Amino acid sequence: VQLQASGGGLVQAGDSLRLSCAASGRTFTGYVMGWFRQAPGKEREFVASIVWSVGRTSYADSLKGRFTIFRDNAKNTVYLQMNSLEPEDTAVYYCAVGRVRSVIQDFTTRESYDYWGQGTQVTVSS
Repeated sequence: VQLQASGGGLVQAGDSLRLSCAASGRTFTGYVMGWFRQAPGKEREFVASIVWSVGRTSYADSLKGRFTIFRDNAKNTVYLQMNSLEPEDTAVYYCAVGRVRSVIQDFTTRESYDYWGQGTQVTVSS
């Protein structure tokens, strides 16, 4: 499995960005795709996830309403639309994929994911 994240950049507060994560190497039915981020000096944190086959999404509480995760089945690509960006959103954003193992699986934890992309830098200036 390979994940290629892209779309990061330098933007101003209030701007929008769309990150992409192109996945390859297998079919992803039965898998969950997620976005995490890591700011300098901080732990990597959950941003959003989507169960590939049914499109069920989940978000970090603090990001609901500003960030949207969605997928394009034909392109095997997951996107993260980020609106009203704030300087606190500055981080390296990582996409990840993991097999759905349980109906009660917690997709907000890193342990739910088996493969990780290389990360893309998002910098939001004030």
